[in-house]
Amino acid sequence: MHTASRTLNLGILAHVDAGKTSLTERLLYAAGVIGEIGSVDAGNTLTDSLEMERRRGITIKSAVVNFPLGSGGSALSVNLIDTPGHPDFIAEVERVLGVLDGAVLVVSAVEGVQPQTRVLMRTLKRLAIPTLVFINKVDRRGADDARVLREVRRTLDVAVIPMGRVVADLGAASAGVAAFAPDDTAFTQDLLDVLTTHDDALLGAYLADERSVPHERLRSALVAQTRSGRVHPVYVGSAITGAGIADLVEGIEHLLPAERADVRAPLSARVFKVERGGGGERIAYARIFSGRLAVRDRVPVAGVGAGARPKVTDLAVFDRGAAVRAPVARAGQIAVLHGLSTVRIGDVLGQEPDGRPYGRVFAAPSLETVVAPADPADRGALHHALTQLAEQDPLIGLRQDPDGPELSVSLYGEVQKEVLAAALAQEYGITVSFHGTTPICVERVTGTGAAHEIIDQDGNRLLATVGLRVEPGRVGGGVAFRREVELGSLPPGYMRAVEETVRATLGRGPFGWQVPDCTVTMTHSGFCSIRSTAGEFRALTRLVLMSALRRAGTVVHEPVHRFRLDFPQDAHAAVALALARHRAQPEPPAARGDAYVVEGLLPADRVHGLGRELPALTSGDGVLETAFSHYRLAPVQRARAGTDRGARATGSGPS
Repeated sequence: MHTASRTLNLGILAHVDAGKTSLTERLLYAAGVIGEIGSVDAGNTLTDSLEMERRRGITIKSAVVNFPLGSGGSALSVNLIDTPGHPDFIAEVERVLGVLDGAVLVVSAVEGVQPQTRVLMRTLKRLAIPTLVFINKVDRRGADDARVLREVRRTLDVAVIPMGRVVADLGAASAGVAAFAPDDTAFTQDLLDVLTTHDDALLGAYLADERSVPHERLRSALVAQTRSGRVHPVYVGSAITGAGIADLVEGIEHLLPAERADVRAPLSARVFKVERGGGGERIAYARIFSGRLAVRDRVPVAGVGAGARPKVTDLAVFDRGAAVRAPVARAGQIAVLHGLSTVRIGDVLGQEPDGRPYGRVFAAPSLETVVAPADPADRGALHHALTQLAEQDPLIGLRQDPDGPELSVSLYGEVQKEVLAAALAQEYGITVSFHGTTPICVERVTGTGAAHEIIDQDGNRLLATVGLRVEPGRVGGGVAFRREVELGSLPPGYMRAVEETVRATLGRGPFGWQVPDCTVTMTHSGFCSIRSTAGEFRALTRLVLMSALRRAGTVVHEPVHRFRLDFPQDAHAAVALALARHRAQPEPPAARGDAYVVEGLLPADRVHGLGRELPALTSGDGVLETAFSHYRLAPVQRARAGTDRGARATGSGPS
């Protein structure tokens, strides 16, 4: 096994088809890990191992490979994580971001900055992840590295420093790339212009005497500012031909922050990927930030009691390509762990990683669809299969209609349907169909409503008294649970049962949607000291809360995306009609040369339809970028699929 004193966990990110997986293959080849470069078109790349990935030529699941750089005391082990580029699989990217030391953002020299490029760079910037930019495909017809560099500067809103340029045969397989030399006057000036913006000492030295700033000092400043995420070096080349790859590798090795992690510190690791093995066992991928983890270790998992610590039964780390079995994994490495049968994506092993916050980076899916088996006899097997797939992708959001057999899953887009159907057919032998795609709405409380049930009164046969009042809350403020009853009026277990049930019940309001922002106040309480149970309080709380919600009244709000649409000016009339047809709220267009840019709001369930029409409307030149913005009042108060509409027909006014 290759040993190195430093480890770098590197993400490769890009808009779909920018050449991200091809770059991964080229880096592995340059490091001597593989003897032949795989092709995305041929379906024989190392990281796209799923049949669906090979057939469609896109990355669906994140994949880890390893390659070494350098030797001796400066040897570097790089765990490279290839991530999906299609926006439907942005959740895979999100889970990877929390374990990265650095990233390479790939941009096509032909297509330039694309919608997903902007989304990814904004996120990398917000998380301060050190990032290099690689302008790929300079060997392709239509390539223009200078134009794309201008686009990067103009649209990504980050400080960039070009590290080289195409010097021969741009747009041909023989395209040649050269790095800028230390004595290149224009390069030196570019370094000074960018680096002095973030370094007052460097600026002072330059203003005092231009000749007092040698290249070595500029190089040190470049390293420091790249590692802090303030500056982004830009490389150019071709993953297919290998042009410019040596310069990019030099940047990866020397500009990104590979550290000598502390193996003597307490264990701190995070699970970022879960999959099922051939025998159905759960396999966890975890980045170890500090400490070490060995086979047969009892692993402290956050939220799991000390007496129930699962044991690692087998372990692998990544070395020169794939994962290899090892007795121990150390700080900096990515470990593949067997035996952690209940571990979930996002779980912390040991101590919480210091300075590594983990949470929502991108908006949750805003669409859902009903999944039905072709054979009704497979309904139970389908539920089991979707439950297992949700372990690998928690944002699948599996939901079963509480009043019927329907199963629903959450989506970012339509491509996920095809991928999910293929996974169910290939891994579980279940053929499915999808019944429509609808937005995932929310319900907002419009007034104040109250209800209560008293022991032995008005037909209440439960040995519990519960009274609740519901009021609107601040948008984005979440659910607040308060008490007007005397402290100690209920045993802590019963009070906890009431609050937990309140929060669970608000997941499905009168229309069937989540009620996210409101205040619920407990106004009445009582129990029978001998015979009451927590179960009775749970059952009664749901009934009382739903009654209070109906009296308060709720209205359905639909998810809305903020969009940016670039298109030729001669397509303006057709685009304007399409936006109106899809219920968009566009702002006045802004002219950009011979094109228009329109921004505005678009219902989430219309994004796919507009995107599908756009190529025909704009002769293939339209570019649509969208991101979730907020919820707005839905024009139709639609109930969620499977919701008993009659259950909400009563009382909608405040009590």
